[in-house]
Amino acid sequence: MQNTQTFLSICTLLIATFPAHAQPTYPVKAVRIVVPFPPGGPTDVVTRTLAPRLSEALGQQVIIDNRGGAGGATGTELVAKSSADGYTLLAGTIGGLAVSPTLNPKLGYITLRDLAPVTQLVNVAYIVTLHPSVPVKSIKELIALAKARPGKLNYGSSGTGTGPHLAGELMNMMAGIQIVHVPYKGSAPAQTALMSGEVDLNFENTLIVLPQVKAGRLWPIAATSSQRSKLMPDLPTVSEAGLPGFSASGWYGMMAPVATPKDIITRLNTEVTRILRIPEIADRLNSVAAEPAPGTPEQFGAFIRSEIDKWAKVIKAANMKMD
Repeated sequence: MQNTQTFLSICTLLIATFPAHAQPTYPVKAVRIVVPFPPGGPTDVVTRTLAPRLSEALGQQVIIDNRGGAGGATGTELVAKSSADGYTLLAGTIGGLAVSPTLNPKLGYITLRDLAPVTQLVNVAYIVTLHPSVPVKSIKELIALAKARPGKLNYGSSGTGTGPHLAGELMNMMAGIQIVHVPYKGSAPAQTALMSGEVDLNFENTLIVLPQVKAGRLWPIAATSSQRSKLMPDLPTVSEAGLPGFSASGWYGMMAPVATPKDIITRLNTEVTRILRIPEIADRLNSVAAEPAPGTPEQFGAFIRSEIDKWAKVIKAANMKMD
């Protein structure tokens, strides 16, 4: 009888402790990162640069899933509505996370209600670039010309609500000028318009403008970021060159569905921030005009909140509407 009781006690103990020992360690299958733009774009390039190292760190395949549409909002909403198990992540951008929620109140998600920050990935500087026919050589001269010719100068962008559009409207607001926005369907046609003189200036990704700048076809006058571009270190920032406090950069960051367990968020943050600090990875990202910006989930969440507030003011001041 005593042996039977001892046996039953052992079985009870084993049953009670089995689930804890059997609980699998994340991840046990492939992890998907949704890039809310088509293949080949800057967000896609950055994510694919990180993916092999993240796959090694997690011990599972990392799959890139391109889901373009609505300025990044389509892919962002997909992740916001996915299972919160750490297997569907987002390579989010300023557009989908900080701009679209204000610009389009009918979105199917609210950024910090439905998504959990993991870490910021990179910052991307824009360059204020002029067609050679525009008779200015600095930000101060550009502002003076715009004040002398209100509504006569124009700038192109890759579309309404994109980072370059917002940079232009922030300059209008801070400098008290009126440079007219001309939206295009992507960076390539906007750049073509500038090259042909169809528009006077652009605010565009460093990597896109650099070849034409080197060839002397376009004239750069400043970087929109708070710090100088590493690809064009001799170029002053807009803030340095005549509009103190101006800062407008593109940025990408990793997000997960909001109910994702904290230990999974912590694991992902640890691995991704470590990868971003690897010199080889940092050099590769810098070569495509993306500067690593790793940090904690809390830091990224606070940054997103500040960006939402900042651009909401610009959107209201410019009376921006969806195309």
